[in-house]
Formats: sequence, structure tokens, C-alpha cells
Amino acid sequence: MSDMTTISASERERVGKGSARAARRAGLVPAVIYGNKQDPVGITMQAREITKIVHQPGIFGRLLEIDVAGAKSTVLTRDIQFHPVSDVVMHMDFLRISASATVAVAVPVEFINEDKCPGIKVGGVLNVVRYEVELNCPATAIPEKITIDLDGVKIGDSIHISAIELPDGVTPTITDRDFTVATLASPGGGVKNEDEDEAAEGEEAAAEEDGE
Repeated sequence: MSDMTTISASERERVGKGSARAARRAGLVPAVIYGNKQDPVGITMQAREITKIVHQPGIFGRLLEIDVAGAKSTVLTRDIQFHPVSDVVMHMDFLRISASATVAVAVPVEFINEDKCPGIKVGGVLNVVRYEVELNCPATAIPEKITIDLDGVKIGDSIHISAIELPDGVTPTITDRDFTVATLASPGGGVKNEDEDEAAEGEEAAAEEDGE
């Protein structure tokens, strides 16, 4: 489950481009909180504080708590606008959610045990089709990542979403097919799995014996 980070914010008295530019000049980031059948609220946050949070992994899958003069909202980041040149955070959108809500979030994929993967040991290449998987998750139980164990995976194998153990209550947003998350491919030089090489050697030996 993702840890919740609390961010202090102030409500914006005015909205619009002029107000947003003034906020940025003062070292603030303008943002809006919306959703959960409540009116949108314009806010500003300290740029230094929010920049650190934005550049942490999995920002779009992390619950945040925004405190506006004591009124706290649990939110998910839905959009971040960056300056095209300086990469400074210009504006953010936050979706207000309730504890009982189910939300769709993109969760990063982590691969483990590459050193125990037979296909990689013989030169195979891990082809990651999806670095993130979009999942329906309880708002209070969003996983930081999903883990794929490569132990035993051979060249030619495909890893589908059905083979990945997901936390309780978490389901893929794509339900009409068993989509591929990664494959283990040959690098193109005719590399084979060790057991295939052994089988081929056995067949060659048997053929030589028959020819004698």
C-alpha cells in the first residue's frame, strides 16, 4: 500500500492566468482539487515541497492528503503541467476521493530474480511490453508496484496479466483479454534454452550412432 503524504496548501481567492502567474512568481504552484461530488477548490502549494513529491516514483498512484487551513482532502494526482523548457511544475490537478472509492491507477511493474532466469542466462532479452499496468484498486489499498518473478522463465515465454498475483480487491482495467506484460525473446542469433541445446545434442549423438 502506498504511504500517504500530507501537503499544506492555501486556498486561492482568485483563479485565472494572472493569479496563477502571480503565484508562481511567489514560489507557489497553483492547483485545483475536484471530484467526490464537491465543488472544485483552487489552491496554491509551496513549489519546493511539491517538486520533491512530484519527482518521486509512482506519483500518479500515491494517495496524498492536502490540508487547506485544517480542511483535509484525500486525493490522487490526475495531471501535472510542466514548463516546456525548465521542467518546472506549472499546475496540478487533484482528484478528491473517499475511503470507500475504487480508483483506476497506473501501477509500475517490477521484475525480480533476473539472475535466476534461464532465458536471460543463455542470452535472451527481456522485452517489457508494459512498464505500468492500469488497475482498479480500493482507494485505501493502492499497491506501490506489482512484482513479476523471472525465476524459471525461458526464451519464447510470454508473461500475461493472468500469471501475476494481484493484491486482494485489485483487478486489471482491461478485462476483455489476457494481455501481455513482458516476453523473453531471443536476441536474433539463434539462441536456445539450455534444455533445448541438450535435447539437440542428444539427437545429434543418436544420429551419429545410427550412422556408424
